[in-house]
Amino acid sequence: MEIRKAEERDLDRVLAIYAAARETMRKNGNPHQWGTEKPPVYEVVDEIEKGHLMLVTEGEEIFGAFAMIPGRDPTYTVIDGGEWLNDEPYITLHKVASDGRRRGIVRAAVEYALRFTDNVRADTHADNRLMQRALTSLGFVYCGIIYLVDGDPRRAYQLVKKSYVAEKG
Repeated sequence: MEIRKAEERDLDRVLAIYAAARETMRKNGNPHQWGTEKPPVYEVVDEIEKGHLMLVTEGEEIFGAFAMIPGRDPTYTVIDGGEWLNDEPYITLHKVASDGRRRGIVRAAVEYALRFTDNVRADTHADNRLMQRALTSLGFVYCGIIYLVDGDPRRAYQLVKKSYVAEKG
């Protein structure tokens, strides 16, 4: 699988991937995280324009999408019930989604992010067992609860590159 930045021409395909991800979430006991309309189109367009939205591809086919955001995430400033593994610079992965046709979308996103940083952070809804398993299987450590701008709690995770390299070789 390859990773490339999303472009405006990819918007319809990205929205279809997010629709497929919402359906997968719903079928797996997580109907609330993205509901019926998250992420909203304006957020997806904004992330494309900022160069943060990445696509997981094989050839011309697009199978997944994720936002890769460098720098401090303001919603990660306060963490309840734990602490971050370190306070070093990090990249945050948000809105990781697959259309369901290929496995390994989360792994591809994480490995891509690790090309640019030694620390990757992510968060997910308490009901998103699929993402929680994917993150922990890749070596992410559960760090505590963060809160989105709207106050919704999310389970927060961090991966430090040296532990990933040591574990995955």
